[in-house]
Amino acid sequence: MAASAPMAKRYITLQELQKHNSEKDLWVSIQGKVYDVTGWLKDHPGGDLPLLNLAGQDVTDAFVAYHPGTAWKFLDRFLVGYLEGYKVSEVSSDYRRLVNELAKSGSFERNGVFVYLSALFMFSMLFLCFYGVLGSQDFWVHVGSGCLMGFVWIQSGWIGHDSGHHKFIKNTALNRFAQVLSGNCLTGISIEWWKRNHNAHHIACNSLDFDPDLQHMPLFAVSSKLFQSLTSYFYGRQMAFDGLARFLVSYQHLTFYPVMCFARINLFAQSIVLLLSKKKVPNRGQEILGILVFWIWYTYLVSCLPNWTERVIFVVCSLAVTGIQHVQFCLNHFSSMVYVGKPTANDWFEVQTQGTLDIKCPPWMDWFHGGLQFQIEHHLFPRLPRCQLRKIAPLVRSLCKKHGLPYTSVSFLEANFLTLKTLRTAALEARQFTDLPPRNLLWEAVNTHG
Repeated sequence: MAASAPMAKRYITLQELQKHNSEKDLWVSIQGKVYDVTGWLKDHPGGDLPLLNLAGQDVTDAFVAYHPGTAWKFLDRFLVGYLEGYKVSEVSSDYRRLVNELAKSGSFERNGVFVYLSALFMFSMLFLCFYGVLGSQDFWVHVGSGCLMGFVWIQSGWIGHDSGHHKFIKNTALNRFAQVLSGNCLTGISIEWWKRNHNAHHIACNSLDFDPDLQHMPLFAVSSKLFQSLTSYFYGRQMAFDGLARFLVSYQHLTFYPVMCFARINLFAQSIVLLLSKKKVPNRGQEILGILVFWIWYTYLVSCLPNWTERVIFVVCSLAVTGIQHVQFCLNHFSSMVYVGKPTANDWFEVQTQGTLDIKCPPWMDWFHGGLQFQIEHHLFPRLPRCQLRKIAPLVRSLCKKHGLPYTSVSFLEANFLTLKTLRTAALEARQFTDLPPRNLLWEAVNTHG
């Protein structure tokens, strides 16, 4: 009996691919092959948002950025056809070549000892903080302990960030333990909340309606485009620019640093809201247990202080010092290019470089920035350990120069000036903006004349 002829290849046009862009019908293209990942959506380790945000597109660059080489072998079971007329831009070709070179050199696996030194530094500060509260009755020692607690949270945040992006511990169970310990137990922030938020930020970098890291209404608006009351696709609600928002945004360049001193409270609240919601949260039990551990030990430590005045000062110092980290989060993106609309994957390299900036600092200050000083490199290679970012920065700078793309690198002080300038510009525009919905009672009360 003659062998049956192989099935002919099915070619799919870009227009047809773009139609499959919903939760119940989701296709993507990778390296010229089209995959139906609708059934994989609920099990995707990176969450559903990255797939939903890039549905119906060629996502090759985003895929190679986030997935190791071992992930390719799992794709064939989703194959439905081949993208007709598939082409690769020169920028993407160079980017993928660089990713491949880094993979071959083992750069994605070389974590170095920096993370472990950071962990040692963090636990040393935590010990001194406990010793200062429990072993001393001096007021200023207690104030210093509160400040140390803020630095503990900062360093723990960097470790949680590292462990969330890649395995700095090869054993999966130990890496997961490090995530929960550094995130939930030591800082009170759900690592699963962070992954959901942070993955959406990376995929939709600086999209005003898709990137949650730019959605701070009614307190802040980095662009007058937000005055159109855009809908947040991350939070699923409208970011109303009403009278109250206009009043607060009008003075945002003055309130920026005071608000950042207490920004950690928002992360506490959002973690709890997610864990108590009906949304799918992997390892929900572990997450809740870790949060409970944090609030038990932190509440106990604060209660050991001799009076309520010192307790309040301790908590305020903890939050205010951690505000440094929240300022750092903003510096890398607030003054960069923003846009409205769904993120696109076929200009991955361009969008990531235009939407981020680096912070110049000497190597001995790398511990302070936790990898965010090389934000462009981190966004292009999110799986790369932070100890490798300084090494590849010249390669990224050269690639940007070759293709005429921006590579913004400024000092920490200048980054603050650029951020305040952006906020001030939007604040002045908000004061002149007149197309508002009906003013609420609070706006009327604040702006009453006569």
